[in-house]
Order: sequence, then C-alpha cells, then structure tokens
Amino acid sequence: MAAAAPPPPPSAAPEPSMAPPETIPIGHPVFTRIRLATPSDVPFIHKLIHQMAVFERLTHLFSATESSLSSNLFLSPPFHSFTIFLLELSSSPIPPLLSPSPSFTPIEKTFNFDIPLNDPEKEAFSIYYGNQQVIIGGFVLFFPNYSTFLGKPGFYVEDLFVRECYRRKGFGKMLLSAVAKQAVKMGYGRVEWVVLDWNVNAITFYEQMGAKVLPEWRICRLTGDALQAYQNANV
Repeated sequence: MAAAAPPPPPSAAPEPSMAPPETIPIGHPVFTRIRLATPSDVPFIHKLIHQMAVFERLTHLFSATESSLSSNLFLSPPFHSFTIFLLELSSSPIPPLLSPSPSFTPIEKTFNFDIPLNDPEKEAFSIYYGNQQVIIGGFVLFFPNYSTFLGKPGFYVEDLFVRECYRRKGFGKMLLSAVAKQAVKMGYGRVEWVVLDWNVNAITFYEQMGAKVLPEWRICRLTGDALQAYQNANV
C-alpha cells in the first residue's frame, strides 16, 4: 500500500490587527452645527455679547439687555436685516431641528480632538433637544449693506465671537465661512468687518482666510450725546 500523504502544515496564525474597531471613534469627537438663532436664544446671545465685551475690554460701552435685543432682532426674515448664526456643540450627533427655517439649511461638521474639550460654563450655555444636552459655543451677527462701487449688496459682520474654551479649534472659521458662503449664494459682492488693532491673532486669522486688512480706512461714529445733539438740528 502506498503511504498516506502527510497532513498539510498548520496555517500561520493571523497577526492581530492594531487598528481600532470601526465602531469606536478615534479621539474625542465633537459634533457641531451652525443654525439660525431664534427669539428663544436671546438669553444666550446676551451672555455671549457680554463675554465679548469683557474680551475686547469694552464693558464700559456695554448696555444691551435681553429686552433691547428682543425688541430689535428677529423683526425681519433672515438675511433681510440683522441675522445671527449660532454655533452648537455636542459629544453626540445633534438631533435635527423640529422646525427648520426654509431660509437656511443648518451646517454640520464633526471635529476630532486628542483630548476632551472642557467647558466650565456649559450649564449656563446649554440647550436641550429632548434629553440631549447641546452647548452654545459662539455666534456671528451680520446684516446687509451695499457697495456703490460694486453695484451689489454685501454683508457687514458686526460681531464674531467664540467662547474662550472653544477658541483656536476651527469653530470661528466655520462661523465666518458660513456667512461668506451665504453671501456667495445670494450673489453678494463682499463681506466686511472690523478688527481691533491690538488683536494680532484675529488679524492673522482673517488674513489666512483670504481677507485684506485695510489700514488706510478709519471708523467714524456718531453715538451718545453727539448723536442726540442732532434731534433738534436745523438741517
């Protein structure tokens, strides 16, 4: 009888994979959304503006109240007058809005960080969608203006602010990019804003986004008593 063929050699054991399972997110994800502000957001907006005044060392000029904001904002459809985008953040996907505005589709983006973001004031800036806590991290307020040279409308950005614990993470760029994208969508010719001359970080950030700083221009402002003096002026 012929000898039986020897059994095949055992297969090599597969090397363990060093990659994490696909179901486990890498790092610490932060889910973000930019949406239109609504009248119910006024308390958050007021607190954000006050924090901005503190950062800009201009609290002596801060006199806005929730009442004054409510009586002036949200009187016109979005983009026709004062418009505010809010930045929302969460460690989980943010639930869809129950009543989204037909004027603007919210912008969503996921960021991954090596360490979790610590927000010591998150309870003061929390909004709840059902049981899910979402944090308000910043805002941008803008409104239409007009360029006679271009013969086109544009947007003027009055305020762009990201809370301290969320700065230098790409969120400010996301807010400003949303305004610029909306301007392009509407066929507008430019987006303009001002920056404090001592805020070198902001100037660098704006230049990296493609903006030109115009040092030859100066802001002229009538306000307070100087403005009120014109009430009975003989024009």
